[in-house]
Amino acid sequence: MRSHRRDHPSPPACHRLSRRQFLQVAGLAAGGAALGGCQSSVSGRPLTPAAAPDYSTRAEVAIVRAAEYEPALVRAQAEALLESLGGIADVVRPGDTVAVKVNLTGGVRGGPPPAGTTATESYLTHPAVVRAVCELLRDAGAKKLYIVEAVWEWASFTHWGFDDAAEYVGATLIDLNQTDPYSDYASAPVGGEWFVYEKFKFNRLLEEADALVSVPKMKCHHLCGITQSMKNLVGLAPYKFHELNPGDGYRTGFHGPEDVTGRRLPRVVVDLNRARPVDLAVIDGIRTVDGSEGPWNFNLTAKRPGILIGGKNPVSTDAVAVAAMGFDPAAEYPDPPFLRAENHLNLARRFGLGSNLLEDIDILGVPLAEARMTFEPSWGNSPLP
Repeated sequence: MRSHRRDHPSPPACHRLSRRQFLQVAGLAAGGAALGGCQSSVSGRPLTPAAAPDYSTRAEVAIVRAAEYEPALVRAQAEALLESLGGIADVVRPGDTVAVKVNLTGGVRGGPPPAGTTATESYLTHPAVVRAVCELLRDAGAKKLYIVEAVWEWASFTHWGFDDAAEYVGATLIDLNQTDPYSDYASAPVGGEWFVYEKFKFNRLLEEADALVSVPKMKCHHLCGITQSMKNLVGLAPYKFHELNPGDGYRTGFHGPEDVTGRRLPRVVVDLNRARPVDLAVIDGIRTVDGSEGPWNFNLTAKRPGILIGGKNPVSTDAVAVAAMGFDPAAEYPDPPFLRAENHLNLARRFGLGSNLLEDIDILGVPLAEARMTFEPSWGNSPLP
């Protein structure tokens, strides 16, 4: 199996942490536990890292303005974003294979977007952002580009313009629910001290890719509180392996029974990010929604923050996005926006994956105070656990 980062050096742990570095930080054996079953208790193991993480080297996260999805503007601002982070030569080398994970939740029948907007202008990653990121990955030397998502149906790609974006940059679209272009799935271990899942079955492309780029929409989430680059990895897993009721078409196994979801789901997010770490996060906050993650929930309204946020550590990048939404990224259940679940960013920090404390992060470009916009959490009308 190929190493995700191969032989070139990685930045310190708080900047970007590979799975191998994580095991070293946590004081665990390189081999981890034997891979027996795939899943532990319903609610997940307790958090017991063997050593405190070192955040002496500060993470960097950049914010840039982008008022509209005009392709030339998005390309220019995405380039400025990555340049402010020192470029991406430490993420992509000439000849690399790169997977770009988008967020196309809900499928084409997920429901109408807020009035006066479209699905990609509100609750889905916009193809203009993905096209710009892919162009910059090509410029950095990527040889093979894949735009990936475990879509509800292939029409999710075509209906929302991702086939055109892929054609423009010479990328290949991959439905992660399937094995294509391989004949079987890869088994991706989480490593020692896993929470809920000891390993995941993934499309083998995620094992072969030299880098994984997470390009989510900046928004709240009904269960997890927020959904940014880390939560975006829920869409790496084929749903058929995680159905509580076979054939239900949902990853209900990630949630578990309702009385444990608030503890279980954030731990699954951390397990996923250890099994396949994010190497670069670019968060689409040009236009988004307020109040939840999609039209199947209540009180969804359109929002126009007009920003892109990027970084090489997903924990810190997500923390800045959460702060730009007016929330405390280190808040804990039941404080907003974490009304129904524990804060997976707090879990990730305590496990050494990166810091979600703003005092540990250098914010470049647009000052946070100028980028901040007040969002409402996903109040909904369901009982809180």
